[in-house]
Amino acid sequence: MRLVIVSNRVTIPDRHEKAAAGGLAVALREALEKQGGLWFGWSGAVSETAAAPRVVQRGKVTYAVTDLTEAERQSYYLGFSNRALWPLMHYRLGLTEFSRTDYAGYLAVNRHFAKALIALLQPDDIIWIHDYHLIPLAAELRRRGVTNRIGYFHHIPWPPAEVFGALPFAATLASTIAAYDLVGMQTTLDVTNLIGGLVGMCGARSDGRKVRIGRRETIVQAFPIGIDVESFRKLAAASVRSATTPLKATRQSLGERKLVIGVDRLDYSKGIVQRLEAFGRFLRSHPDQRGRVGLLQIAPPSRSDVPEYAELDRQSDEVAGRLNAALGEFDWTPIRVVKKAYSRNALAGFYRRAQVGLVTPMRDGMNLVAKEYIAAQDPADPGVLVLSRFAGAAQQMGEALIVNPFDTHEVAEAIRTALAMPKSERLRRFERLYATIDATDIGWWTRRYLDALSGLDMTAGETPASNAEMSGAPRRSSSKTRPVAEKAPPKRQTRAPGAKVVAKTKPRSAKPGSRVGPDVA
Repeated sequence: MRLVIVSNRVTIPDRHEKAAAGGLAVALREALEKQGGLWFGWSGAVSETAAAPRVVQRGKVTYAVTDLTEAERQSYYLGFSNRALWPLMHYRLGLTEFSRTDYAGYLAVNRHFAKALIALLQPDDIIWIHDYHLIPLAAELRRRGVTNRIGYFHHIPWPPAEVFGALPFAATLASTIAAYDLVGMQTTLDVTNLIGGLVGMCGARSDGRKVRIGRRETIVQAFPIGIDVESFRKLAAASVRSATTPLKATRQSLGERKLVIGVDRLDYSKGIVQRLEAFGRFLRSHPDQRGRVGLLQIAPPSRSDVPEYAELDRQSDEVAGRLNAALGEFDWTPIRVVKKAYSRNALAGFYRRAQVGLVTPMRDGMNLVAKEYIAAQDPADPGVLVLSRFAGAAQQMGEALIVNPFDTHEVAEAIRTALAMPKSERLRRFERLYATIDATDIGWWTRRYLDALSGLDMTAGETPASNAEMSGAPRRSSSKTRPVAEKAPPKRQTRAPGAKVVAKTKPRSAKPGSRVGPDVA
């Protein structure tokens, strides 16, 4: 039985490429290498005419990529995917642009992918399709007679019917979900929203887990995605011994000052402008902190062809400049916005140096930055995570300081609380957070989804009774042992490195203000 993965963008690795240390792309590659398989998608290149896919073999993995024409890129990718579906899925109706021409192009590219993929399929393949660019792909495959098991994972939020229904073609597009055998979402809220929309707009019948439209039955279930915790922990620990050049420069410029860090793509869903304003409010409300703490916001640009992103670029520069001019000193710049991408090694080092991780998206499917920040912490002296209640990660990471990102006062006070938090409280929160992300890492997520899709795990599609169960959090333990040195926990052992074994309980409810997130796109 072969695994076939389909994603919008596929990069063929060089023959001598050393695999990156983590991330979704690496996890999917490992799943393919384990049993042999095919990875299909857009090459990222544009050509004058559509051509047959280029097929390249790398070990046990076959890569098949196809180009798009410029017209296809404009309508399918920049148009419908990124100017209609992306803002709509993130509840941003005011930024959503609907175009029937773009929608026609979106469907045409999915038909093109289906036609190209069919020639490469084998009868017993299991097909796993990723993300919003390819929602109707299974329906196109079914129309061409494909009977294989097909799964879909939606990496971003799914809004309620009242929002999704604003799309002129909402019912038609949503109904194509019925072509899948299994649909994975990030959270139980996304599951509820999708099922509610299918029932309300498409006349589906559902028991809360299975959805039936016509004669097809589809399981819709939450599979919260994780990170490679162990790999990221090692990178962060290594950064202490052999700092990269940007990390050394940061340490030198900060001195003994504390660091608050944000890491996001430059995207309006991430709340970057609101985060900068909140940090400015924190400094105004607590003038004793001026000169003692700084914010580093790493925000590599994305989708620069879309006007809304260019405007966000301008806004972030304007806000940072205004706050620095009003609050800065000759020897201290309160906010630094760096619009470039850094390696995983460098990011792990930045996270470890930061006393506060500020992860405050306005809406996010999961937000893996929140999990990376926790994985990178020094278990003997960890920092504090401030997390948006509208990030999917908040459903698993209840021991973070949960905030409403629309309320800059609340975020500002969370920063103050995080910086002043006693070490004993920081340790308690960190140990529970680490236990959760370690128990639900990227390997757990991949295995759990594929077992459910292949039918090997018939319980994986059941709706869990609690957030703790959904997250795969460990059960209560009575052990009080504390290791004396930092080391990697044994695989599947749910404790933070260098920390006592924790009695895991259900995460506290994520109330606003209480205790005060490869990309395959």
